[in-house]
Amino acid sequence: MNINKIHHVAIICSNYDLSKTFYTKTLGFKVLAEVFREERNSYKLDLMVNDTYQIELFSFPNPPERPTTPEAVGLRHLAFEVSNIDEAVKELIQKGVAVEPIRVDPHTDKKFTFFKDPDGLPLELYEA
Repeated sequence: MNINKIHHVAIICSNYDLSKTFYTKTLGFKVLAEVFREERNSYKLDLMVNDTYQIELFSFPNPPERPTTPEAVGLRHLAFEVSNIDEAVKELIQKGVAVEPIRVDPHTDKKFTFFKDPDGLPLELYEA
């Protein structure tokens, strides 16, 4: 098997309009495609993260809540690389997003922090 890269990350949200606004306006991801799948009463929104990665945002009627954060089985968190974490945190705070204090990874000496999307999905900023 020859895996080249991660193609996309799929996220299920509980409030489509709120999550769409968060990922497009707050985080600034570009919309590639938006489809309403009537047979599933579900939206699928394809978002571009820079020019490399894609997030698929799904809505489903009454999805179950995440059991705990961040140590639930499954995806622990989604991390985004930034060039300047201090500027990125400042921008998130200006947009009303609660952000944890910036920490330093003891293994890499790189700065990182966490915040959450509207459904409480843990998101990380990691300084390159």
